[in-house]
Amino acid sequence: MGTGVKCVITGSNIKALGRAIHSLSRIGEELYFEPLDDGLCLRSVNSSRSAYACFTLTPLFFHSYEATGGSCHCKLFMKAVLGVFRSLPTLEKTVEKCLIKLNTASSRLVIQLFCKYGVTKTHNLSYQDCESLQAVYHPDSCPNVLRAQARLLSDAVVHFPLTLAEVTLMANPSGKVTLRNYVEEDTDPSKAMLTELSLSKEEFLDFQLQDQREITFCLREFRGLLAFADSCSLPISIHFDSAGCPVVFTVDDTVLEAHFVLATLSDANYSSQSQKHRPCPPDDDDFLDDDLDYMIAMETTLAEASSPPPPPSPTFSHPVPVHEEQEQGSEDEQEIPGTPPNKKFRSLFFDSVIQNSGQTNQEVLAEDSDG
Repeated sequence: MGTGVKCVITGSNIKALGRAIHSLSRIGEELYFEPLDDGLCLRSVNSSRSAYACFTLTPLFFHSYEATGGSCHCKLFMKAVLGVFRSLPTLEKTVEKCLIKLNTASSRLVIQLFCKYGVTKTHNLSYQDCESLQAVYHPDSCPNVLRAQARLLSDAVVHFPLTLAEVTLMANPSGKVTLRNYVEEDTDPSKAMLTELSLSKEEFLDFQLQDQREITFCLREFRGLLAFADSCSLPISIHFDSAGCPVVFTVDDTVLEAHFVLATLSDANYSSQSQKHRPCPPDDDDFLDDDLDYMIAMETTLAEASSPPPPPSPTFSHPVPVHEEQEQGSEDEQEIPGTPPNKKFRSLFFDSVIQNSGQTNQEVLAEDSDG
C-alpha cells in the first residue's frame, strides 16, 4: 500500500497554497514535502544555508485531509511544482478544487486542478525520498519582537528597488524603526544612493525591544513572505537578537503557520553579544572567525518508518551526504539570486544526529556556493 496523503483544497485556500509555493520558490530550488497526521509541511532552503522557510498547513486548511501509513519525507524540483501554480489570477478565477495525492508505492505526487466547465488538469510529478533536517532557531528566546500588519511593511519596502540585495533594519527603544538599503563600506559615497524611511512605535501591533539593534538581511526572501502575508491579510512578527544571529519572520493563523529564517550580516560591534545567544556550544564552535558566508544551523535526523512523527517545529529534508555537499560548494560558483556575495556572515554548525546508527553530535560544515 505504501504511505502517503490525500487532501482536497477549495475556495480561496487554493490561491493561498499557490502564494505559499511562490514564496518558497524565492528560497530554494527544491520543495520538501512532508505530510503528517497534524498537517502538511512545505519547506525550502537555499544552497548556501542563508535562508530557510516552512509552511505548515493544518487539517482545517483543507476541505478534506487524510494521511496514511505514517510520515514520509520527499523532495521535488521547485520549478515543476511552481509550474502548476504559476498563474495566481488563473487559480483564483478558474480553479474550483485542488486534489493533492501522494502514494509512496507509485513514487508520484499527483496534483489535479478541477476548473470551471468541467476541465481537469492533472500533473504527475516525480520526487525523491530524503532525510529530515531541522533548522536550529528559537524565536521564543529572541529578546526583541516587532509585529505589524503586512501592508505596513509592504508599503515600506516598495520604496526599495527590486534589484536591492539586502536591507538594514534599525530599532530604537524610544519607538523608532528605520529601514534603509545596505551600502558597502568601500562604496564611493558620491556614487551611492541611500534610501531610508522610518516607522513609529504606534504603527506596530507589538513592540518589544530591550536596547538599540541593527540587523541586515536579504530583501528578496523577505519580499516573498510579505506577498503571502499581504494577500492573506495576516500580520508578520519579527523575532531577532543582535547582528549575526538569525532573524525569524513568522505568520500564523488558525489554519496555517509560516516561518522564514534568514541569516544576518555579522558586525564586529555585536560579536560578543551574538556569541552569548548562540545556540551552539562555545567549545565546539571553533570556526566562528572563518570566512564562511551566511549560514544557519541545522540538525540532521534520518527518518524511519517506525519512528513517531517529528516535533511540530519546522524541519527540512536534505538527501545529499555531507561529503558530497562540501564538494558541490567548491565547484558551484554561480550566484544565488537574493543572496549577498562575499560578505562575512556569522556561521553556525550543523549537528548531525543519525538515529540508531551510533553516530551522534557529528560536526559538519557546508560551504557557501558563492565562494
